[in-house]
Amino acid sequence: MTDTTNTTNTTDTTDATDATDASDSGQAAEPGGARGADSRTPTRRSLIGWGGAGLALGAAAAGGAVAMTRSGDDTEPTAAAAGAAVAFHGTNQAGIATPVQDRLHFAAFDVKTTDRAAFVQLLKDWTEAARRMTAGHAVGEGAYGGLAEAPPDDTGEALGLKPSRLTLTIGFGPSLFDKFDLADRRPEALVDLPKFAGDNLDGNRSGGDLCVQACADDPQVAVHAIRNLARIGFGKVVIRWSQLGFGKTSSTTPEAQTPRNLMGFKDGTRNIAGTETDRLKKFVWVEEKDGPAWMVGGSYLVARRIRMNIETWDRTSLQEQEDIFGRDKGEGAPVGKAKERDKPFLKAMKPDAHVRLAHPDTNAGATLLRRGYSFTDGTDGLGRLDAGLFFLAYQRDVRKGFIPVQRSLATDALNEYIQHVGSAVFAVPPGVRDKDDWWGRALFSTDPKDSKVSTESKSSTNSTNSTNSKEA
Repeated sequence: MTDTTNTTNTTDTTDATDATDASDSGQAAEPGGARGADSRTPTRRSLIGWGGAGLALGAAAAGGAVAMTRSGDDTEPTAAAAGAAVAFHGTNQAGIATPVQDRLHFAAFDVKTTDRAAFVQLLKDWTEAARRMTAGHAVGEGAYGGLAEAPPDDTGEALGLKPSRLTLTIGFGPSLFDKFDLADRRPEALVDLPKFAGDNLDGNRSGGDLCVQACADDPQVAVHAIRNLARIGFGKVVIRWSQLGFGKTSSTTPEAQTPRNLMGFKDGTRNIAGTETDRLKKFVWVEEKDGPAWMVGGSYLVARRIRMNIETWDRTSLQEQEDIFGRDKGEGAPVGKAKERDKPFLKAMKPDAHVRLAHPDTNAGATLLRRGYSFTDGTDGLGRLDAGLFFLAYQRDVRKGFIPVQRSLATDALNEYIQHVGSAVFAVPPGVRDKDDWWGRALFSTDPKDSKVSTESKSSTNSTNSTNSKEA
C-alpha cells in the first residue's frame, strides 16, 4: 500500500481524492494527446432506415454498437450543485489528478480482433461514448425511442442519473504492443513487473491488453460506463477481469478528511494533491525527454489487487497494529508526533513499519500518486471475507516509482496481513484534446504530424487546469 496523487479538473471542485502515507507525488509535465479528425459515422437510424431490408444491418450494428454523438452535443455540460460533470477534454486524462470519486469500476480487456483498422475505429467509438457519458448523456441515440426491432444504443440503467463526476481513463498494457505491429512503439518505462516477495498472483485477475478505469460518485454510473464500452467492443475486445471498488483509500485534495482503509487506518496522508502542479510534473506526467513522443502528457498505472487477512488483523492488539503502520489509529499521527500531518520521524518507528519503508526518504524520493479503493467480494468459501485494497498508483516511470517502493516493502510487517493476488501495468496516454481527437491517436495514427501533436502542448505546461475545465 503506497502513496500517489491525481490531477484532473472538474466543474465541481469540492471533492477529495485517493492517497497513502508512503509515497509522494510529482509535477505535471504538460503535453497533450494528439489531434486529429475522427471519421464521423452516420447514425444507426440513418443507416438502418425503416424498411425490412435494414434489419439485418441493424443486427450487425448492434453487435458493434457504434456510438456517435448527435450534432450540438459537444457543448459544455451544465454543472449541477451535486453530481457535476468532469471535463473530458484536456492535456492529461481525467481520473488521474482529478479529485477522487467515491466509487470505482475497473476493467481490463483482451483484444480479440487482428484488424488494426477495426481496433482503431473501436478506440474512436469508445472515445465518443466516453465523451457523452462523462457529460451525462446517453450513448448514441439512447436507450429508447429508436428502432423497435433493434437493440438500443444505450443500456439505460443510468437514465435520470446525474453525471456524478464520472471519469473514464484508458491505458494500454504491455501485451497490446505484441499486436498490430506496435513492438517498436512500446515505451521503455512500460516494463513487465518483476515478481515481488509474497506475490500470489492469479492470472485470471492480472494483465490485460488495455484497461478502462471508471470513477464516479454513483456506483451505477460507473458500472453503466464499463458495461456500455464492453457492449460497443463486442467481437473486438472482451473483459479479462474487472473490479468494483468503494470507499476511496486516499485523497488528492489535501483539505479533505483523509479516508481510512479496511484496516481502520488513515491512508494517503502524504499523497500528491491535484493542485500540486510541481509534484505532478516531477512524479506523474511523462515529459518529452522521457519518450516516446506519443506518451508525453500521459502517465503509467500500476494496479494491484491486495487481499487483506481481515479476520487475523481484527484479532491483533491495537499496539501491534499501530507499530505495524507507524501511525496511531485515532488521529493518524506518526510515531512520537501529535497530529496526522506532522512530519514523521522515521527512525522513531520500528524498522519494519509500513510508513517507514514506503516513505520517499527511504526510497530515494520515489513518489506515487495513489487512487486506491476498498473492495469486498463476498467470502472465500471458508467463511473469510474476500476483501482488501484495490491499489491504483500513477507515476512518471514505473522503474523509478512502484518497483523500488515495492521492493523496499519486502520486509514490511504488514505483509503478514496482506497478499497481492492480482497485478497489471498500463501506459496511460495523454488526454483527448478536442472533439476531433480520440484515445490513443498519437500511438495508432499513421500520419507523421500526429506524432508531433503530443509535444505541441509543452509550451502550455501551466495551463492544464484551464484546458481540462473548458469542455466536457
